[in-house]
Amino acid sequence: MSRFQLLTDAQWSLIEELLPARTGKKGRPFRDARQMLEGIIYRYRCGIAWRDVPEVFGPWQTIWTWHRRMSAEGTWDLVLARLLATADQAGIIDWSVSVDSTIARAHQHATNITRDTGGWVELHESGERAA
Repeated sequence: MSRFQLLTDAQWSLIEELLPARTGKKGRPFRDARQMLEGIIYRYRCGIAWRDVPEVFGPWQTIWTWHRRMSAEGTWDLVLARLLATADQAGIIDWSVSVDSTIARAHQHATNITRDTGGWVELHESGERAA
């Protein structure tokens, strides 16, 4: 396996049917879904910008477009649901939940909102408060 092949054949077979497929329409050539998905995974795994995705995965613009469209269509939600269901059936997931009830308080000077403290006020010559 090369360092750019991120999914095993077993992993790919789980989600392959959920991804976009060739429609037969004329236009731009359809990119390989596995290559695009692995480009997206590589980008998130390495924490790099879209422009820095290696050319091995194809043009970064195409990879970004696939990711954007799959997000808008809800494909990522379907993929996550399939993977969670499969992992749960295999007993790989531990569903224990931990709730953290700590409170993070900010210092009183951490705000940028001005407030009337009733302190010093500029007065007019007549002795009235200025607005």
